[in-house]
This record gives sequence, C-alpha cells and structure tokens, in this order.
Amino acid sequence: MQSSQSLTQAFAALGDPTRLAILSRLATQGDLTVQEIAAPFAMSLPAVSQHLKALEHAGLIARGRDGQKRPCRLNVDRLAETARWFDHTRAAWEARFDRLEQFLATTETKGDDHER
Repeated sequence: MQSSQSLTQAFAALGDPTRLAILSRLATQGDLTVQEIAAPFAMSLPAVSQHLKALEHAGLIARGRDGQKRPCRLNVDRLAETARWFDHTRAAWEARFDRLEQFLATTETKGDDHER
C-alpha cells in the first residue's frame, strides 16, 4: 500500500481536469513530447510544463530522453497502486454496507414478530 504522502500527491495531481486529460492521452497514445501534449490545450507551454511537473512529482508520469526529445510516459505501476487503494477502500465500505444490510434485515424481522 502507498504511503499517505504519496497517495496525497497522486490524488492532488489527479484532481485537476487538465492533468487527467494529459494522463488519458498518454494512456491511449503512448509516449508524447511536451509539444504533442500541449497541442489540444489552450495554454502556454510553460503552463503545460507545470502540469507535467505535478504529475512527475506525484510519480504518475516519467520523462525520458530520446535524442533531443524528452518524451513523457505514463507510469502505469504508480497508477495501479492508486487504483489498489481505491479497490481496498471500496471493499471495506462494501463490507460495512453488507453488515448494515444484515443488521437491518434482522431488525425488520424482529419488528415483524412483535407486531403479531
């Protein structure tokens, strides 16, 4: 399980719609340069670079070097770690709801017995 700080960084990065769009493009299109990433956005290259820095700081992307290009790639392992946290939390809440449902079912049954 990820540390609390790394989860916080990942969720902070994922909380921005531009960053989510960047991650989505990297997931569907593979490695992209900063200019390729910036193309569909109505913002400056420095602004896109700031988003990329936040994603890189959170460990969600990595920047490589290919000659003079510096392609960005999705860090699938880090994204999977974040998804595991969601799965773990979802499973815990589902178990709680199951227990509540069982409790309510037994309470309703007992209530029906007293009414007769």
